[in-house]
Amino acid sequence: MSRSAVPSGVRRSWGHDDDGCSILHVDMDAFFASVEIARRPHLAGLPVIVGGSDRSVVLAATYEARAFGVHAAMPMSQARRRCPQAVVVPPDHSAYRAASGQAMGVMRDMTAVMEQVSIDEAFLDVSGARRRVGGPLVIAEQIRERVRREVGVTCSVGIAATKSMAKLASGMAKPDGVVLVPRAATVELLRSLPVAALWGVGDRTRELLERWGIETVAQLADADPLVLQRAVGAATGRHLHDLAWGRDPRPVVPGHVEKSIGAETTFESDLRDATRIEAHLLALADRCARQLREKERCARTVTLKVRTTDWRTVTRSRTLVAPTDVAREVYLIARELFAGLDLRGQAVRLVGVRLEGLVDDAERQPTLEEAVIGAPAQRRAEQAVDEVRSRFGLASVRPATSLRSSSRRSTTAHPRGELS
Repeated sequence: MSRSAVPSGVRRSWGHDDDGCSILHVDMDAFFASVEIARRPHLAGLPVIVGGSDRSVVLAATYEARAFGVHAAMPMSQARRRCPQAVVVPPDHSAYRAASGQAMGVMRDMTAVMEQVSIDEAFLDVSGARRRVGGPLVIAEQIRERVRREVGVTCSVGIAATKSMAKLASGMAKPDGVVLVPRAATVELLRSLPVAALWGVGDRTRELLERWGIETVAQLADADPLVLQRAVGAATGRHLHDLAWGRDPRPVVPGHVEKSIGAETTFESDLRDATRIEAHLLALADRCARQLREKERCARTVTLKVRTTDWRTVTRSRTLVAPTDVAREVYLIARELFAGLDLRGQAVRLVGVRLEGLVDDAERQPTLEEAVIGAPAQRRAEQAVDEVRSRFGLASVRPATSLRSSSRRSTTAHPRGELS
């Protein structure tokens, strides 16, 4: 769902030679907004923004809204100023998950070698499907037609010899198109692009490269490896140099597993009271740990995210001695990380908790206490709460501090759970 860094004037047609081009990248177009329009056909053709209150951020925007400069992650207040005539729709994540499941099912019908990388995009290796279905262009068109008919949304497809080029091509194909990049045209296309077009070059990496005078992929490809090492580090420098020459050996890996689980809350009014902020951290820790237990997984790393009134975002992480799925443990670490932050006198508008380094619960080494007497009391208690919630709903049991916080009615959280 990220914005493409490919300039609009870049050549889109590079021929039809699909020899060796067996990797597809399928990316839904303005996915959340498209799902909302499929549910409300009368909104078709209008600028639509999916988001919450003015204090939250844009989750998705139709291309009609993007024409006014609205994009994902933009503050809602700014989006409303840029496009005051926009129709704002609150997010419905259950509907997005259902639509995603349908779309991914269409892709799995084409090939078993599919790697879902987010709710709205996936890589496919169709080398084994040529004889059964047809060439990559035929498969791409069949996917687009079925997704449009069965899900009610559009998607764009990039076709290339590598994952990075297929992803770049899908960005060029937007909206609702197909772009094939033949193997022989790969380097020529890359050398016509800004360095930010490469998969993995975000704002921070782009800034580091630009300090060394590297603004285009051509300059990156021709750069001295020692310069790249100084600019972005040895491993990243080697990787980006390979991408600049079209080299990307990464295969499509079926059965994508989430790399992290997280949730965040944007406050309706900025908070300075640490006790109330910590109450939200407890609720977020509880939500994340519950998702871990549902998936029978544990996390090695706890990451805290805080955004202050001046829109500065700070993250802090800590890796645990042993992986956990216990909310209390996650909360205590998040609280300690928060206590160590220098907020520069600013109030807090958003907090988030993310659990990373996920492992299967079966792979977790039990502690000495668990080996002797079984799961600790806190873990058993949280598992019991899971059972109650499964019978009576998620709202049937909540952390006491979050209940006290919400009873004050001075802040209303806008939650956003994420799986990636």
